[in-house]
Amino acid sequence: MVKETKLYDQLNISPSASQDEVKKAYRKAALKWHPDKNKDNPDAAEKFKECSQAYEILSDPAQRKSYDQYGLEYILRGGVPQPESSSAGGAHPFASTGGGGIPEGFQSFFSNAGGAPGGQGSRFSYNFHFTDPNDLYNNTFHDSGLGSDFFDDMLNGARSSTSSSGARRMRNSFGEHGMPRRAPTPEVTTVERPLPLSLEDLFMGVTKKMKIKRKMFDDTGRRTTTDTVLEVPIKPGLKKGSKIRFKGVGDQEEGGQQDLVFVVEEKPHALFSREGDDLIHTVELDLKEALTGWKRTVATIDGHQLNLDKAGPTQPGSFEEFPSLGMPMSKKPGSRGKFIIKYNVRFPMMLSPTQKEQLKEIL
Repeated sequence: MVKETKLYDQLNISPSASQDEVKKAYRKAALKWHPDKNKDNPDAAEKFKECSQAYEILSDPAQRKSYDQYGLEYILRGGVPQPESSSAGGAHPFASTGGGGIPEGFQSFFSNAGGAPGGQGSRFSYNFHFTDPNDLYNNTFHDSGLGSDFFDDMLNGARSSTSSSGARRMRNSFGEHGMPRRAPTPEVTTVERPLPLSLEDLFMGVTKKMKIKRKMFDDTGRRTTTDTVLEVPIKPGLKKGSKIRFKGVGDQEEGGQQDLVFVVEEKPHALFSREGDDLIHTVELDLKEALTGWKRTVATIDGHQLNLDKAGPTQPGSFEEFPSLGMPMSKKPGSRGKFIIKYNVRFPMMLSPTQKEQLKEIL
């Protein structure tokens, strides 16, 4: 039977919980009480600290065994019990000889009559130092650790207490109370995805529904994949390469959730090609039509009919421009580019000797 269950109660588990269950319980509690997720809850930071300190002891099999046998006070004093004679008269067997207070985050554990050695108001000294809750959180969820520079600075400080540069690096590596400084929160990354669109979509403007998959942490700390649907607004006249950003909708990572950017791509069109705000249509003519004349009806992208009647000759590579029948200008609402018709003359692949003689006489 364990001496006390305060730390187990903190993680909402039983003293018989496995090490894997201890870790899962900590992940669930840490995610629930993390200050970044509870900015409007002033008690969350303390809850986060308490569950982190409970996990630090229970996740270490040796510390957990000592806690089960002797209780939390024994752990906080560095595992050194006071001589039996000092506990005579009902004093706590691990009562301190003075100095220091109960570490922050565990005051509530010793607030009852039987919990605080020496009674309320007593002072204690402790040899056990807890890891910064944020460092413990990062290490547990992301398998991160202190870099080699940290250990180099420790060694330099141990070898030479007169090394000013080593001491300066040591001071920079530690925060208040000698705890390691929290590494800066990494910036949220951005993920880009292509968004292929037809020329008609870019001409008219539409709202595209895009189903995406994103990875999240559930309440137990496990990585899960969820589906969500985004409505992507496409403004009329948007160009290839345009970017549409959605903040905080991608995978969950240490700094938050990824931003997602859709990059516009144009699908090939059977009749038109695009150059900026202009639309281009090519009319194919055979040599006879180009020389003697021809008629065509050409439709623009919005269905406007253009009746073309050319008596000829039509020069290969020539073109005509029709203002305000091209693509909408996204930065100039109500304005449109040009509709350009280019003429391509198809020459015959071969001529008979008779045809050649006839052409020589005509031309």
